[in-house]
Amino acid sequence: MEGLSFKNRELKYKGHRVKVYEDTLVMPGGEEVYYDYVENRNGSGVLLVDSDGKLLFVKQYRNVTKDIDIEIPAGCVEKTDYKTSADDFSDKENAFYLCALREAEEETGFIPGKLIFINYIIASVGLFSERTAVYIGTDLKTGKENPDPDEFIDVVRLSLEEAVEYVYSGKINDSKTIIAILAYKDLKDKM
Repeated sequence: MEGLSFKNRELKYKGHRVKVYEDTLVMPGGEEVYYDYVENRNGSGVLLVDSDGKLLFVKQYRNVTKDIDIEIPAGCVEKTDYKTSADDFSDKENAFYLCALREAEEETGFIPGKLIFINYIIASVGLFSERTAVYIGTDLKTGKENPDPDEFIDVVRLSLEEAVEYVYSGKINDSKTIIAILAYKDLKDKM
């Protein structure tokens, strides 16, 4: 927007995983306005599709909802994932791509031989910095399950029809998971 300018970002709170800032912007007429900005690490999620056409999900407790959640394997990009500065999410050296491979194996014990980048999401574009890349993974090979010490995960296999029903009945409500399921529904015959 012409005439709008960024003036300042001030750290207000630093938590375990996030930093909360107050941004000051100057509007075209000179008035200052304030926005909250929440910085969190980027991540990746991957919908795994096995050779029988079943979709693999992880079922785990989520503190935000104080309930068990069904979602695609996902996690934060780690410093070790940065092999290149490539912006191409399909590049096998891209940090998001490498994160998706790692999280798939850690959480399910399977490694996708093929990853198809769908898009990346921002949970709330007016508030959060975090980008989460969403992939579909096929040609699964057996790896080694190795969840983080604070993760207690069960792998759930659903047909595409069951997964779509879970979306519309509210059994799946994680945004990256919904995007992955509905994208796969549209793309599966073209893959």
